Amino acid sequence: MAMTTALEQQPDGVVLVVRGEIDVAVTSQLTDALREAIGEGGRRVVVDLEGVDFIDSAGLGVLVAGLKRARTRGGDLALVATGVSVTKVLEITGLHRIIDVRETREAALAR
Repeated sequence: MAMTTALEQQPDGVVLVVRGEIDVAVTSQLTDALREAIGEGGRRVVVDLEGVDFIDSAGLGVLVAGLKRARTRGGDLALVATGVSVTKVLEITGLHRIIDVRETREAALAR
């Protein structure tokens, strides 16, 4: 399944909704979407991975780069993930200790 992204502006930040599979073939598309979401910075960016069926190491690298970009611009980045395939990868790699992972958009936006 191809990856799709959509930006949703919220009062407390911006939500990047990602659907499909995140692999090396779509990393540039995800990078562009994250750059747009982060913008000039200073805001909370939430990446909603609820519709993601698969994520590989290249996709994880894009998320870490997005976190660094957001923080260097005075913002922050959080993930929404409850699906086993995504949360398992985040736990195995230890990224759940580095990136704020929440179960709902509301919790992720609330910090």
